[in-house]
Amino acid sequence: MTDLRPISFTSVTLDDLPAAEGHVAVCVTPDGKLSPGARRINRLTKGALDRAVQGAAWEKLGEGDGLSIGWPTGMAAEAVQVVKLSRRPAVEEARKAGAMLARRAGTSALLVLAESTQRAEEMALGLALRGYRFTDHKTDKGDTPAAAVFHCAKPEEAEAAAQTSLALAEGIVMTRDLVNEPANVLSTTEFARRLEGLRDVGVEVEVIEEDRLEELGMRAFLAVGKGSVTPTKLVVMRWNGGDKDAAPLALVGKGVVFDTGGISLKPSAGMESMTMDMGGAGVVAGTMHALARRGAKANVVGLVGLVENMPDAAAMRPGDVLRSMKGDTIEIISTDAEGRLVLCDVLWYAQETYKPRAMINLATLTGACIVALGHDKAAVFSNNDDFCAQFLKAAEAEQEGAWRMPLAKPYADLIKSPIADIKNSGGRPASSITAAEFLHRFVKPEVPWIHLDIAGVAQVPRDLTLSPKGASGWGVLSLNRLVAERFEG
Repeated sequence: MTDLRPISFTSVTLDDLPAAEGHVAVCVTPDGKLSPGARRINRLTKGALDRAVQGAAWEKLGEGDGLSIGWPTGMAAEAVQVVKLSRRPAVEEARKAGAMLARRAGTSALLVLAESTQRAEEMALGLALRGYRFTDHKTDKGDTPAAAVFHCAKPEEAEAAAQTSLALAEGIVMTRDLVNEPANVLSTTEFARRLEGLRDVGVEVEVIEEDRLEELGMRAFLAVGKGSVTPTKLVVMRWNGGDKDAAPLALVGKGVVFDTGGISLKPSAGMESMTMDMGGAGVVAGTMHALARRGAKANVVGLVGLVENMPDAAAMRPGDVLRSMKGDTIEIISTDAEGRLVLCDVLWYAQETYKPRAMINLATLTGACIVALGHDKAAVFSNNDDFCAQFLKAAEAEQEGAWRMPLAKPYADLIKSPIADIKNSGGRPASSITAAEFLHRFVKPEVPWIHLDIAGVAQVPRDLTLSPKGASGWGVLSLNRLVAERFEG
């Protein structure tokens, strides 16, 4: 896993400021009131900081933004970063400030004079997430990021709070690394091996191989991988942090490590991006890591179906009829509508085996989701209004875009088959909804369920506040908050 920048917290020590190397950051309130540390920097720089916060540019800045004073007089630092931030900032503003510092400081050493500014741990989270770089396959990996040290009025409290923030950062980075990996590296076998590494943080991991999947009757799932030389696997991860007898929350992820479309071959333009078609499984893995690292007091089981969809003489064909683990028969209209074949069997297995109190599946399922919502929001489908509302509240609190979409019988009717119980595609109209209705058929009525189509948000084409272009790690923060607010305690 990509290493995070080392981050630590200590008592405020102003005497170190003149000799501090790299970047020095100081928090100044929107009204320009200087803290003791800011006053010391102002004296060292012969009034440069005061002039900066009195100028018109300062007035135009939003909270969490900042100004740079390059090669300041009286200091060894490359730059002083003046952060516009209230003493009690909102979580979003504190994370934004940390992300700004990550962009400005790059890999240089960073001393942050947080002093009495609250939510230093959220600044640290923003710093860690925005400083992410995936360099595993670059010959020149650049400099290793130097340490960041936060000087706080109450360093012990900040460091304790940061344990949760940095656990979340680790989970998000794990998700990003998995989504960014090319398919020739992240085969199903390698993916499973990495998930077995979660045992190191206390997660129970079981890898179920093809022979057992066949015995279980997971023929829809297995059919997706028939054209690939890489074996199909189901990986089950269990975090048992709650009461021994409490039913778990089930998280289910689509893990198609590469999707050619199979016999229904995709166009070649843009196919290289299909290395991210395991994004749902990546989010489940990262969430399980984060929950374990912070010691969540809840029982959560994560299940990911790992498979590759390739064209071959043995591959499934349009027109084939498959029988799912549930027993329903499925007419194959398009072999490129394969994610729902993976999920239907894994969802059924999760319910039959673990009797979950609720269930959420995540998948880069449909291009139609991107047409509908772009790269700013995931599509949310649910059979339970209360459960859905709680997730949407968590996503809003974490600033992870999500929008509820409908489920209804007219959409389910679009995937009726004349020769089987159901078909795996209803065509272009409402195709993200008909995909959700396909999954809905494999959810028991009494199980609160959410389907998250993350096709647009798992990998983004531009820099975001907390992530560079590429894999975003969307969903780890929201799922963690949902677990904390609904399933712990």
